[in-house]
Amino acid sequence: MSRNDYGLRFGEAKQYYGNVPDGRQALARGGDVMPKRNKKNFRPTEKGAGMTRAGVAAYRRANPGSKLKTAVTGKVKPGSKAAKRRKSFCARSLGQMKKFPKAAKDPNSRLRQARRRWKC
Repeated sequence: MSRNDYGLRFGEAKQYYGNVPDGRQALARGGDVMPKRNKKNFRPTEKGAGMTRAGVAAYRRANPGSKLKTAVTGKVKPGSKAAKRRKSFCARSLGQMKKFPKAAKDPNSRLRQARRRWKC
């Protein structure tokens, strides 16, 4: 049986909604569309293992209403919004270190590199 551009059989109910700038489509079940995994959108592990400013912008374009932000890497005032975000991330990632001891022991793991970037 032949299929259309979306990989669906002709006559099959379309299970997607909304277009994304590069032509991909978001799933109706609430699946977010992630930007392409390239140097522009994602930082390599050695440099902190997170999304770049361009990657966050691409994600927010593809997912209107998103509140995704980049890492808090600079100096912050105690009690500020940025300081609270950092504290929250550090607490979450500490839980990941407990859950994944292999990654916690490896200083070059994405988890450890991200924590270093966030100054945890």
